[in-house]
Amino acid sequence: MTNEELQACLAGEFPNAGVTLGKQYVEVVVKAEDLHATSEKLKMLPELSFDYLICLTGVDYAEKMQIVYHLESTKHRHVVVLKTNTADRLDPNVDTVSDVWQTAKYHEREVYDLLGVKFNHHKDLRRLFLEDGWGFPLRKDYKDEVRIVER
Repeated sequence: MTNEELQACLAGEFPNAGVTLGKQYVEVVVKAEDLHATSEKLKMLPELSFDYLICLTGVDYAEKMQIVYHLESTKHRHVVVLKTNTADRLDPNVDTVSDVWQTAKYHEREVYDLLGVKFNHHKDLRRLFLEDGWGFPLRKDYKDEVRIVER
């Protein structure tokens, strides 16, 4: 399936999502409350079959956090970028997709550890690299007076 065909298929399956053709991949932007259901559908629909979460990352914007998922279908060999935004930046949270893609377990822990995004219903959400008390060093407003680290 070409990116144009994938875009048309996704636009038909997810009418409430923003589906655009990016420079390299088709991008799907969903509301945070639709993330889990969309993820399940992306994986389970036979014509899509996005069975592999390549990576998951967080982006700090002035008014929100954005979570970005790169997904691949190992059956059909196509890739999509799924994005969602948190409601706010101070207490960012979205639902976990670790029950959809097992690889999300550690990706979500990394985003939690470095940006402070909480993943609702994650079975083991705890810091991955840093000790408690460090704050969230990838946030744009991060300051650590003890270690004299400032971003």
